[in-house]
Amino acid sequence: MVEWTDSERAIINGIFSNLDYEEIGRKSLCRCLIVYPWTQRYFGGFGNLYNAETILCNPLIAAHGTKILHGLDRALKNMDDIKNTYAELSLLHSDKLHVDPDNFRLLADCLTVVIAAKMGPAFTVDTQVAWQKFLSVVVSALGRQYH
Repeated sequence: MVEWTDSERAIINGIFSNLDYEEIGRKSLCRCLIVYPWTQRYFGGFGNLYNAETILCNPLIAAHGTKILHGLDRALKNMDDIKNTYAELSLLHSDKLHVDPDNFRLLADCLTVVIAAKMGPAFTVDTQVAWQKFLSVVVSALGRQYH
């Protein structure tokens, strides 16, 4: 079990309280698919993903990015039990979708970049430490069924 300080909880809650799910979700997933093109293989049913422009304009990608961010709400609401909170989702991604678990880390990195760019100077070192800790716990929980 991960121990969270009151400060870390406040930082994570603060990030989510100001989050534009549609904008940040879309930008994060698009960035991941563009920067790491091999991740596109999991989105074959999402239409044309042949170049950055088509990815950026794809409404299915935008919707899935939003869905991913709303999925992080579950971790936020269950910070003391993220591993069990994501057990079903981990099983889905490992057994049914066969997603390479390293892709969770890549998406988390892209999400961090997008949030840092959005927050600007407010994305302090302490903010990054708490955010990276939160995402690392989520990524570990999502990859749990692979071990």
